[in-house]
Amino acid sequence: MVKKVCVVGLGYIGLPTASLLAMRGFQVHGVDVNIHTVEGINQGKVHITEPELDRAVQSAVQSGLLQASTVPAEADIFILAVPTPFRENNRPDLTYVEQAAKAVIPFLRPGNLIILESTSPVGTTERIADWIMEAREDLSLSDSLLYNRIYISYCPERVLPGQIMHELVENDRIIGGIDEASTRWTADFYKHFVKGAILETNARTAEMAKLTENSFRDVNIAFANELSLICDHLDIDVWELIRLANHHPRVNILQPGPGVGGHCIAVDPWFLVDAAPEQAKLIHTARIVNDQKPRHVVDKVLQLAARLRSPVIACLGLSFKANIDDLRESPSMAIVEHLTKTEAATLYVAEPHIKQLPERLQYENVFFADAEEAIRKADIVLLLVNHEAFRSISPDLLQEKIVVDTRGFFLQAARVEVGV
Repeated sequence: MVKKVCVVGLGYIGLPTASLLAMRGFQVHGVDVNIHTVEGINQGKVHITEPELDRAVQSAVQSGLLQASTVPAEADIFILAVPTPFRENNRPDLTYVEQAAKAVIPFLRPGNLIILESTSPVGTTERIADWIMEAREDLSLSDSLLYNRIYISYCPERVLPGQIMHELVENDRIIGGIDEASTRWTADFYKHFVKGAILETNARTAEMAKLTENSFRDVNIAFANELSLICDHLDIDVWELIRLANHHPRVNILQPGPGVGGHCIAVDPWFLVDAAPEQAKLIHTARIVNDQKPRHVVDKVLQLAARLRSPVIACLGLSFKANIDDLRESPSMAIVEHLTKTEAATLYVAEPHIKQLPERLQYENVFFADAEEAIRKADIVLLLVNHEAFRSISPDLLQEKIVVDTRGFFLQAARVEVGV
């Protein structure tokens, strides 16, 4: 059995993976560039909110099987779980993947396995092999070390924030190596802690599968969001429309919202558009629909605010989806930021899963508050995220308020503006 694993990147995927491996008996060396993150983990503390993660990390550190550092160390397996953000014009940025790959190269030994888990454009796993080849002369690595003795694979995560610790174990995993030997060894490794099916393929297909899954979801969300725009134009209740249409035995329309967020659905389709712009027309259009939805919500709120003298707006929710603290690519954040910059109103922001306003929202006209306080002070209530914590809000609080409900959350409230 492999004994030591080096996990590079201790964020929403890397840290849960590292703690899970330690709980399965592996010796885990975690790596992150943020010294505060490293120091916290070594004290058994976590810097992200995820059910069961705090106990897992604390247990793993106390057992001596998990330690964190700012630099890699020798290991049998290296897992790269770093961000893959955008450059200008929605071009994929592989800077962090390249830095992570090159950081572990000096620690490679014959028989090691490198696994890329970061969502990546097709061909990225092969590029890791190229970076190792480019470094072989400086590090006295022979060609045979790469192609016969170093194994490289891609294995994308498929987890839902809020259920990561459960889904890392239960979900099926796709594994694609740069060669069959890499695929086989990677599959054997994941069988130690994954109960779901292990699906073997090649690296390019595995990379494409991850992008395909999230692009499929993005296209379906775009259909719902476009329906909401049409219904707003035609003065139709989109929530009732979808409820009725979904009674068809072969129709299952998703729910519209203020846009699409998170590091997967809002990002991955652009990787396909970048790789094949002439072929990815539907995927590209869906991205445009979902990316423009926040602007529509902002315009709707500003139109309502223009009717009032010194309007006050309660913004409920900032995270990209319900019941988590993750603000990455959040359309709710973008909407509140746009409203802030217009300086057209005073804003009270309620987000029960964070402790303070993000720096980019810290303006004189923006206040952090709990939901009830925000609603009491507001003329306009803008529901952006359907957190469970908001279900306790009394309908009486919404009386005499203008409610802009982007999630169909307050369907019974008076004066609800629907179709956004």
